[in-house]
Amino acid sequence: MTPLVYVALALAGGAGASLRFVLDGLIRTTVQTAYPFATTLINVSGSLLLGLITGLAAQLLLPPELALILGAGFLGGYTTFSTASYETVRLIQQRRYGESLASGVGMLMLAVGAAMLGLWIASLF
Repeated sequence: MTPLVYVALALAGGAGASLRFVLDGLIRTTVQTAYPFATTLINVSGSLLLGLITGLAAQLLLPPELALILGAGFLGGYTTFSTASYETVRLIQQRRYGESLASGVGMLMLAVGAAMLGLWIASLF
């Protein structure tokens, strides 16, 4: 890999994290609930896009360097497993067991399903 790819990877990660921060704030002001809806929406949409990127790269329709920059860089910064884990634990501490189960298990199922959908969409090309 060239040094330019490393620079692009870092910049893409920063852009993804910045977008997540802005979207999280917008969603939280629009949808006010104890359930971490913003984190779920961001992680599921990121999983869908990563599935699409991975599928396109597997078919050689996307250069590997671009797939790395978009996938590991941008979407790595955009999605957040640590925040999802923290929010699930916070719900358990608040004894919101139904919401914590929906957050932990639901996000996992939705994110994996979205990634599979992205792969399937890519297979149509």
